[in-house]
Amino acid sequence: MAYRNKCSLTPWVFLFLLLIILPGCVHRQFVTQPYPRWGEEIPINQANDANPLILRLMRPAEPIHASACVLLVHGMNEYIGRYGEIARYFAQRFIVAGFDLYAHGLSNPMLQQADQALTAGAARQEVGDAYLAQTRLHDLEPMRQGLSQALRHLILLCNEQDKEEKPNKPVFIVSHSLGALIAASYLLSTENTHDSAMRVQGIVLLGPAFSVSEVPGWRGWLANPFIKLSFHAEEHFLNPQNEPLPLLIVNQLMSLITVPLLDGLFEVLSWPGLRTLFTPVTPDWVVDYLSDSEAEKAEIRADGWFIRRNLLRYVKGIEAEVVRFRRHMNTFAIPYYLIYSGRDPITPAWGNEDFARVTQQNHPDNALLPLPELSHHEHLFSSQPLRDELLKKIEQWLDQRVLSWNQEKTTRP
Repeated sequence: MAYRNKCSLTPWVFLFLLLIILPGCVHRQFVTQPYPRWGEEIPINQANDANPLILRLMRPAEPIHASACVLLVHGMNEYIGRYGEIARYFAQRFIVAGFDLYAHGLSNPMLQQADQALTAGAARQEVGDAYLAQTRLHDLEPMRQGLSQALRHLILLCNEQDKEEKPNKPVFIVSHSLGALIAASYLLSTENTHDSAMRVQGIVLLGPAFSVSEVPGWRGWLANPFIKLSFHAEEHFLNPQNEPLPLLIVNQLMSLITVPLLDGLFEVLSWPGLRTLFTPVTPDWVVDYLSDSEAEKAEIRADGWFIRRNLLRYVKGIEAEVVRFRRHMNTFAIPYYLIYSGRDPITPAWGNEDFARVTQQNHPDNALLPLPELSHHEHLFSSQPLRDELLKKIEQWLDQRVLSWNQEKTTRP
């Protein structure tokens, strides 16, 4: 039985690997301009890393009058430097900070060295191997640690702006895609035990990675059954659910075979010597669905600071993180504003709908903004006037939360 199940997986694995190997054989990538900076750069020393984490900070003209502090958290393969316009918008009224997640932007050793060389006058730098910083990413814990450091430092900076002895400004997180999963899983695991997490009074979730991708077009005919099988197996692996006994047995047998097999396969294909061949390049369809703006998509395609490849072990680890979060997301108690596109194949809407169904009643300020007719993923990089409309809606929700927080303070014993 086990042998037959393994054999039945073989063609799916072969077809999936064929899809990813073809674009991954040859890939060169260059940057020709220094990393785009915004705000003040504040280095945060890290105990186990020679390179400090760079926190970007932007304040209003009169910081003491800022009603809140906001931490921006970017998504997978991008970087916080491209959020300068977003930071400037919120910095009109809030203290705004941002940082590069582990292995991204200036938190990536190769990209950091390329920036230094370009700043010193080099014409261009090759960064095609920047994805190798993902070798430590068996899960998202290094990214959560970076988030925790950035959040703690932002809170200290916010406290410095307060003249009263007690902290006077609430802290919010505005997060996108994988960054939203990182932030939400961090808050879920630490909200009652960590001072920094307890200070967070709300989170904006933009296209959060609460589901796995669904490949559009003809490639999806081959890739999606494999993706769904892997996700289904990961969901059921040593985690019996409320299914009838015969189905429970089938699911457990299938997951006990599939999960170790795929984990082992993706681990081997991420080893030195094999990963150059088997690490896929981001397919064109992903960029097509990032924005509804053709100009924005053209900028992304030309932007060498994006990571263009992802180790298979890292991708499998993200899938496991999505599953772990979904198992406990019903207890998520932080007030949130959830914005998502109904036709987004990168983080499909069903993950957001599942999250909202089990959490919306957890706080009266929880709010949803489904965009059922839209298919693009990066809402803060939408075409105009949608971009400004969404920024305004986020600002209004933050104002509502500040008001609620101030009211809660006055009613506390």
